[in-house]
Amino acid sequence: MSKALIIVESPAKARTLQRYLGNQYEVKASVGHVRDLPVKSLGVDIENDFSPQYETIRGKGKVLAELSKAGQQADIIYLAPDPDREGEAIAYHIAEALKSTKKPISRVLFHELTKKAILAAIEQASSINYRLFEAQQTRRILDRLVGYQISPLLWDKVRRGLSAGRVQSVAVRMVCEREEEIGAFKSEEYWTVSATLQGEKPPEFIAQLDQIDGKKAKVGDQEAAKQIEADLRSANFVVTNVEKKQKKRNPSPPFITSSLQIEANRKLRFSAKKTMSQAQRLYEGIELGAEGPTGLITYMRTDSTRINDDAMAEVRNFIQQTYGPELLPAKPILYKTKKSAQDAHEAIRPTDVTKTPEQMAAYLDRDMLKLYTLIWKRFVASQMAAAIYDQTAILITAGRYQLKAVGSIIRFMGFMTLYVEAAGDEAAKEGDEQDMLLPNLEKGAALTLREVEAGQHFTQPPPRYTEASLVKALEENGVGRPSTYATILSTIQEKEYTRLDQRKFCPTDLGKLINGLLLKHFPAIMDIEFTASMEGKLDQVEEGKVEWLTILRDFYGPFKEALSLAKAEMASVKRAITPTDVPCKLCDGKMVIRWGKNGDFLACETYPACKNTQDFTREADGTITPVERDQAQETGEQCEKCGKPMVYKQGKFGRFLACSGYPECRHIKAETMGVSCPEATCSGEIVKKVSKRGKVFFACNQYPKCSFAMWDKPVSTPCPQCGAGFLAEKISKKSGAKLQCVNKECGYSKSLEE
Repeated sequence: MSKALIIVESPAKARTLQRYLGNQYEVKASVGHVRDLPVKSLGVDIENDFSPQYETIRGKGKVLAELSKAGQQADIIYLAPDPDREGEAIAYHIAEALKSTKKPISRVLFHELTKKAILAAIEQASSINYRLFEAQQTRRILDRLVGYQISPLLWDKVRRGLSAGRVQSVAVRMVCEREEEIGAFKSEEYWTVSATLQGEKPPEFIAQLDQIDGKKAKVGDQEAAKQIEADLRSANFVVTNVEKKQKKRNPSPPFITSSLQIEANRKLRFSAKKTMSQAQRLYEGIELGAEGPTGLITYMRTDSTRINDDAMAEVRNFIQQTYGPELLPAKPILYKTKKSAQDAHEAIRPTDVTKTPEQMAAYLDRDMLKLYTLIWKRFVASQMAAAIYDQTAILITAGRYQLKAVGSIIRFMGFMTLYVEAAGDEAAKEGDEQDMLLPNLEKGAALTLREVEAGQHFTQPPPRYTEASLVKALEENGVGRPSTYATILSTIQEKEYTRLDQRKFCPTDLGKLINGLLLKHFPAIMDIEFTASMEGKLDQVEEGKVEWLTILRDFYGPFKEALSLAKAEMASVKRAITPTDVPCKLCDGKMVIRWGKNGDFLACETYPACKNTQDFTREADGTITPVERDQAQETGEQCEKCGKPMVYKQGKFGRFLACSGYPECRHIKAETMGVSCPEATCSGEIVKKVSKRGKVFFACNQYPKCSFAMWDKPVSTPCPQCGAGFLAEKISKKSGAKLQCVNKECGYSKSLEE
């Protein structure tokens, strides 16, 4: 009996396949890429038409030897890495390494890991898609040319260890430009006026000022608002028009990679990286007891909303049986896929819709279950009937003023029975109108004024990017591809070009500096449209419309020229010294601005004779103001090592306690919370800490002897109900800020306002 070897990327995927295929097949894992460009050199022969110089990745020689041995014993070899550009590159390099086996080699694409799909994919095995591989190779070489030639320049001019990625640098630019917009934003005051009105029958309702003398109302100050308020108090309110419309709200399409990352960030607070790693596990297979390893979702790197006919029939039958025929549309709902989408994959969906989240709860950990539930609900809801609601708008005249009240009533929940998409940052910009229950009023009806109120507001700057909104912006601008978003967002944080502050991206001083240097000396690399057009060209390589070498030749000429100019003209930041008029407090010298790994700082001009350093703030007019160590930053504590005052300092992860004698004394201390550790056998106290990802948490200072930790901020107030030693400060969108007992059995809580 003939035997086949199947080679996949991951051991988890290998176990899932082996269960379905049995002993006739041997399934092995390459554990990712096996060959790549060298780590310590450029690895691209520019003079020889950009010939890549691949080498076996360290540690993968043993893997290739095992694959070769297994290949010798097989009759046919199937290469089955993931069905995308990276997977095609892995398949290509494994094929090159296994040529010596002289066995037939075929390419297999598994879009979902179910028995039916696996067997069908093997039946449809084909050859390696060299155009797809060339598209991956072109991207790899482009990124190497940029990264390995700009990065050493930054090492020389700024500091060692920096990098400049072709796509990540554009993402940093977007974050920096948003910060500049926020900084330049001039807030303007405006006022709203609302009236609480009563008709013949309840309920009361609120109408907002909409027009003055037939023009859109614009109330700029308190005086004008109070005048309108006074006018309305003496006015007669009459209904001038009632508009009633029945509207439909259609479900959202099933997930693609970007929408999954966006929704998981908004609803689950998952990072893009976490979303993709959890999705990968769901795709490759989860142990389902006696059923064994089973792939629960289709391939998670896709920008197509297409669903195959079998899956469509299955979900429609499930909706009818589970939710009833009234929630099943007459025809399947087909969603448009954008023109630039690669339609090789389906949308992200459960491989078996009958495996409900409730059934899978016993086999999935908490986070994986959350993501599976999100994918499952979105998919099922995408084929459910539209929601139907009545929207009513009431126009009211009061003298020269017109007011408007808008309300809606859901008549048929439809897909909203199961799933509603999360609101994004843009939801806050849709105006102050709120849906409410309105009375049944007729045109000409007189209304009674119950209350009128003027409210002060200020226009707000554009919000900082969250992971969700930055992914959305990258997608809308054509920067990167679905498979790269998670890596981009992780990289710009790991390189310390951006940081997350309350889940929103802020550029660091280093990020702003690098962005400025690259914008000045490499404008094409930093151009959003240029980067997007490059993505389009890579797609054309994949489609066979453009030769990959043509792209590299066209790119490298202008880039080489820009690189040469930058080497000659880019200023050396790490050697730059900016004089100031600030006197040194330790000697007769003046303080100068220098660049350090954490940004600008003040240092004495006589260094190294005097090692005095200070933080500073830069005012809008450019004035330098030193941050004095003897101001409110002092804590009253003395350094345990040298006796000098301890002061609060600001680091990249927030505030911490440090000796004022720095750099002679480098003692630092965690910020205490005034709360004893609740563990019965521990005498420690709770201190403020910061995780590797920059997230604040609170833990015992006796770690690792005591492992007590909590996310909520402890407050040194005993619980008045059960006597627990402290309360915890909890903040949520629904209930606001409150103090809550740490004893779960107690249940005591009160709002912070109380």
